[in-house]
Amino acid sequence: MDYIPTKESEFIEWSDNLITVSKANSSEWGLPQAQLTELETLHVEVKALHEKCKTPMRTQLDVQAKNEKKAVLKKKERVFVRNHLQNNDLMTNNGREALRIPIYDKKPTPHPAPSTIPEVEIESPYPRILHIKFRAAHAPRWGKPANVHGLECLWVIAETPPEEIDDLLHSAFATRNPLELVFNESDRGKRVYFATRWESGTVKKGRWSAIYSAVIP
Repeated sequence: MDYIPTKESEFIEWSDNLITVSKANSSEWGLPQAQLTELETLHVEVKALHEKCKTPMRTQLDVQAKNEKKAVLKKKERVFVRNHLQNNDLMTNNGREALRIPIYDKKPTPHPAPSTIPEVEIESPYPRILHIKFRAAHAPRWGKPANVHGLECLWVIAETPPEEIDDLLHSAFATRNPLELVFNESDRGKRVYFATRWESGTVKKGRWSAIYSAVIP
């Protein structure tokens, strides 16, 4: 839901409060005076046109001018809120409440290391290409689990199965299905071995899967 009121009379009142409270605390919050003056000037013009348009003396040009200036004022106030109020370390949440603007939680949501191992399925839609579809084990749909940024894949072309994860010399990463591996023409018919694991949004790693293999089409 938008924090700026849609109804015009309520917007005028909200805008008046934003400017009044901001001016009263501009020094404490380090707010730019030039921008506050610009907002106040626009607000006064919009308010005057709003009052005029409520009378029988209004014209179509008055209504058009009011709507145009109101759109400019809303845009500039939204930018002012974003740039100088919401992320202003000199302010408190009490100040944001007085301004009637959203209060965002700056504390990042913790993302632990993924606890599951990816379930994968290999497809070969075209020559020299393998698609690795991935999902959480036994999930009804393909895709990454909650709080997971993407799938990390290590792979290598070899004549015999690698014994260790460290033997998989190449890496790939995907945030959406499928992960695509593209090979050279000379690789067709060879066997590629790979292992996968999840990676969280805070770059925490899950456990590696077993080492799987597929033939390059």
